[in-house]
Formats: sequence, C-alpha cells, structure tokens
Amino acid sequence: MPARQHHYWMAEALRCARKGFYSTPPNPRVGCVIVGEGVMLASGWHGYTGGPHAEANALQSAAIPAGADFYVTLEPCSHHGKTPPCVDALIEAKPARVIVAMSDPNPQIGGQGLQKLRAEGIEVVCGILEAEARELNRGFIKRMEQGVPFVSIKMACSVDGRSALKNGSSQWITAAAARRDVQFLRARSCAILSSAQTVLDDDPSLNLRLTKQDLKQIFELRHPTRVLVDSRLRLSGNEKIFTTVGEIWIYTQSQDEERKERLRNRGASVIELAADADGQISLTAMLQDMARRGINEVHSECGQHLAGALINQQLVDQVILYLAPHLLGSQARGGFELGEFTAMEQRKTCTMRDVRQVGDDLRLTLSVN
Repeated sequence: MPARQHHYWMAEALRCARKGFYSTPPNPRVGCVIVGEGVMLASGWHGYTGGPHAEANALQSAAIPAGADFYVTLEPCSHHGKTPPCVDALIEAKPARVIVAMSDPNPQIGGQGLQKLRAEGIEVVCGILEAEARELNRGFIKRMEQGVPFVSIKMACSVDGRSALKNGSSQWITAAAARRDVQFLRARSCAILSSAQTVLDDDPSLNLRLTKQDLKQIFELRHPTRVLVDSRLRLSGNEKIFTTVGEIWIYTQSQDEERKERLRNRGASVIELAADADGQISLTAMLQDMARRGINEVHSECGQHLAGALINQQLVDQVILYLAPHLLGSQARGGFELGEFTAMEQRKTCTMRDVRQVGDDLRLTLSVN
C-alpha cells in the first residue's frame, strides 16, 4: 500500500483519538480505524479510564472480515489491566496488517504487543505520523519515559511584561475571551498547579467552568486535581478553592499535625515532602510524586516566584503567555522571578511555537529550551 494511504488512514485514526481529548487522561488518547479494500469498515476510540480501548470499540461496531488493515495511534496493549489485552483481540480478527503510529512508551510494555503480532505472522508497520501521535499524548509519554509530567506555565502579562500590580492585584489583566481560552487549557490537564501565596492573594477557585457541551464530549466532566505548594501550611481551609468541585493536593514541609488535620477535614490530601538543597520543597520530588499518582499534564497558574523556580530548575516544557494591550509600569510585578542576570548569556531562551489573537489579547506558546 502506498505510504500516502497509510498517512491518510492514520490521520483518520488520530481524529478518532482526539474525541477523547478531555476525557481519557490519565490514560493515553488512542484511536483505531479498520480498512478493507480502501474503505473504512469501522472506527473506535478510547473514551475514559476503565472503559473499552479503541481497538475493542472499533471491533464491536461492525463485523470485520479477515484480511483487513488496522490503523492504531498507539501500540495495542499486551497486558491485562482494567480491560483485556487488545493485541489478542486483533490476532483473533486475523488482520492482514496492523499499522501503528508509535510503540507504547511504557518501558515495561513497549514493543511486546508488536512482537506478539509479528509472531502470529501479521505484518506490522510502525512510525506512521509518529510526531503527531506523540504530540497528542505528550504528557502520558513524558510520564512513562521520564517519570514526571509535562509542565506548562500559563501567565497573563501586560505588554511591558508585568503580571500584577505592586500590591498583588492582577484581576483582570486579560479580557474575557482569553480567560475563557484558559479554561480549555485547564480541561486538557490532569492537574492545575499553584501556590499558597497565589491563593492567599487572589482567592481563586482554580476549577473547570466549562460543560461537557462546551468540550463537545459525551462523557461526564473530568475535573483536574488542584495542586498547591504550601510549605508552611498557611492556608486556613476557608479559601474559595475548598468550596468547588475537584480534588485538592497540598504539598508541604510542615510537620504541624493540627494544621494538616484541619486541611484534611476540608477535603484536601496533605503530602509532606523533604526540602531541596535550598531548604525549599523539592519541586522535582513533587512532580515525580504527581507522576506516580497518574498526572500526565500539569497546567500551572502561579505567581512569579513559583514560576521562576520551575523554570530555573528546568522543570518547564512550555510557557503560554497571554499578552494584554496594557501598560502597568515599572513598579508592577514581573512574570517570572529568575534572580539577577549580569550577562546576556544567562538569559533563558524559548522557541516560539504559536502566536494567535484571542479577543483583544495575544496568546504566545513557547517551548522552554
């Protein structure tokens, strides 16, 4: 089969996978298309954790003759989890070929499903639209390969690079369209990361305000976990964040059991971590712990100190900067507290990936080098 046809059908499988964009995490987003004699016979996608996988949904949607081609955006699973192994169902269907965008990034699993297919004499093609498949599941892949989530920092700034007034006021730098746009960033993430200082300054809810109709999904909303860095447990439990839907995890150094119990009584999970070399909460240890708990993507909405610490420790993959057409002046707060630079060689460099207008504001998407 010509490569362009493989690309065409894999693109269709990727479109299927995107139907689970907001509902699938922490599982990967996977799509499957079954093709016979140049015609799509069936398609399926993975909708939610614990639900049928994409291949199973496709096989159940129609009677599939032997000799069909299966296009799958991720290597079919070969292990028993919450559902049976998909590779066994594919073998039973007697396909001519299985075309896969990428192998499973889990080091304990990757490649076993493909090997099992080949052992049954089934032709396997791997690597079709792999870059697109990796981007679709960037958080899952990073968690599997590196043991930490994909981290994005969202920051709203004036055109002179200020994120808040000197007194801490920051509501609202951007207009309503940009603030709604942020809701979609929250929806794709497993966790929203902030600091106790931000909660004390702004009293945000950090919740998801979109409906499943807004997200064009059929499954119930998956609310991201709110994760707060509160070294000394300064939060009282009476802040607005404790009154809205969604889990709350608080990372702390404090050993004050009374304060911990107070926050647990408000529904929070309190997780004690050791300090890093500077006496602060180890952000690396925090992200590793979040990954062990199934967090693929972290969307951070925090102040300049936590944002700067994440960047200085090279823990950030992406910055999404909403640039508002305002001037706040030199006394206002900057976006990132990175310490003093005395030479231009010390600057932090980013790569511009996307620039677009959202209402009155600009949204810049940058990869952190």
